Amino acid sequence: MNYPFMPRSTALWLIENTGLSFEQIGAFCGLHELEVKNIADAERHKIQGLDPILSGQLTREDIVKCEADPNARLELREAIVEAQKHQNKKGVGYTPMLHRQNRLGGVLWIVKNYPDLTDGQIAKLMRSTNPTVSSIRNKTHKNYAGIHIQSPIVLGLVSESALQEAVAKARKGKTEN
Repeated sequence: MNYPFMPRSTALWLIENTGLSFEQIGAFCGLHELEVKNIADAERHKIQGLDPILSGQLTREDIVKCEADPNARLELREAIVEAQKHQNKKGVGYTPMLHRQNRLGGVLWIVKNYPDLTDGQIAKLMRSTNPTVSSIRNKTHKNYAGIHIQSPIVLGLVSESALQEAVAKARKGKTEN
């Protein structure tokens, strides 16, 4: 299922500017109906509404059609869905400062759980270097004793789809040889 960018902000804008039901807004934004109701009931909003029409996620006609028919559902425009597909293939592009120290633990997790992957593939996935991955694999990294093994997917360092693609590529390469 594809949801809009910044779903809570989009939900707030739809609540304030349309006659859509909470159920319709929740289905479009990927939120539970009660979450939408809580956003509507809040006296002060910590978020700012995001106009899905200006951002190209919806058209005014889609909203008018759904306001007229309570059973109709809003859908993201096809261009946005395609953009999200291409965005997700690349994996996570920016590593927050908080998680950069966890990168070594993520590399170790991949090395232990997916030994088929080469050092180069792991380095590319985790945005690290080949020598770093190699030293972790060989247990010669200067901080090896202090590395806490953690899933990079849970930490948000790599997307699950990017990891699965790399694993499939590695296995395909092994079967060809």
